Amino acid sequence: MTDSITQGALSGVRILDLTDERGIYGAKLLADLGAETVRPEPPTGDPLRTRGPHVSGEGQQPNSLWHAFFASNRRFFSVDVSSEAGCSQLQKLVARADIVLTCSDTFAVAAAQLDEAQRQRPELVVVDTSSFGPSGPWKDYLAPDLVAGALAGFNATTGDADTAPLKGFGELNFMVSGAYIAIAALAALNHVRETGCGQQVDISVHECISSCLEHVLMSYWYDDISPATSPGLPRQGALHWSQAYTVMNAKQGAIMVTPAPDLEAQIFWLVQEDAFEDLLDEKYSDPDNALETTHRVMEVLQRWVANKDAEQLFLEGQSRHSPYGQVLPIEGVGENPQLKSRAWWVNYQLPAATIKGPGAPYHFSDTPWSMGRYGAAGADTEALLADIGWEQGQ
Repeated sequence: MTDSITQGALSGVRILDLTDERGIYGAKLLADLGAETVRPEPPTGDPLRTRGPHVSGEGQQPNSLWHAFFASNRRFFSVDVSSEAGCSQLQKLVARADIVLTCSDTFAVAAAQLDEAQRQRPELVVVDTSSFGPSGPWKDYLAPDLVAGALAGFNATTGDADTAPLKGFGELNFMVSGAYIAIAALAALNHVRETGCGQQVDISVHECISSCLEHVLMSYWYDDISPATSPGLPRQGALHWSQAYTVMNAKQGAIMVTPAPDLEAQIFWLVQEDAFEDLLDEKYSDPDNALETTHRVMEVLQRWVANKDAEQLFLEGQSRHSPYGQVLPIEGVGENPQLKSRAWWVNYQLPAATIKGPGAPYHFSDTPWSMGRYGAAGADTEALLADIGWEQGQ
């Protein structure tokens, strides 16, 4: 770890990371805040190191870009939990941890003997993540990201009316559960500092995803604001369930357009450009016709937007306090001026190459974020054994 990392907002907090892909993003968020985060891995290396994409230099072994991002700012500890010595080493790491992050049935969780550790140290925080929670008929099932999104309802919101559901980019469902893990760990840590009592927190990926679909549930339960004609909501592409947000095609690109939060201001803008069509009809001022008004406004906007340059319309919308959002192609994200002005891109130093990747989604004035080194499998084993006072042959 670099000195700048140890001065982060969570400086002095010790975390043991025993997560898989369901929870590793939560560990990253905490590690990136400056917590000393140790990630044990088997002598053969963390299986997640094999996930692509990979990059390799001349004479170098391939490095996983996925692992370099999600396992950032970690200390890597190689341990053989099939041996008595390895189990003892792991338990010594648990004994010095403030927070242990686990996922059901992942490497070294059983050997860590966390139940006993919590009995001996009531201040210990354990955050355990499973696909469907620790109880119920699905508690023993394992769901990869795509299945998790399908069963929790996220995938039902994707795709157009005449297409199948679409897979979200990357593993967004597991990034949702990761965010919840970080929030839970911070809340539990605060509780420890206030009361001295630790916490056992159970995170269900299924529940995390569903909780983010509140707007969908509202449309399902309140049919007066919903287009539903069957027990399931219809897919409608980029159109939000409120009917007032959608991505529209413009010249030179696409843009997310909405008349919210100020419908009158949006209509006034259309009037200024003589593109309002029949929107001044009194029926569109009647609150009882709110849904019809929304549909009509969106139809008029779609024709108006089609003749606009996407970037110029976005900038004009910003100047008018309209929350339009320019939709960038993947290759254009790297040049986004907003991300550049916030120093979003940082260098990830891999053994084979230096790769530019996403930085922190937050900025603290007194404890600035920075990227530490990225180690090979077991890179910090000797230093960590020294930290716990382990001697050769012990």
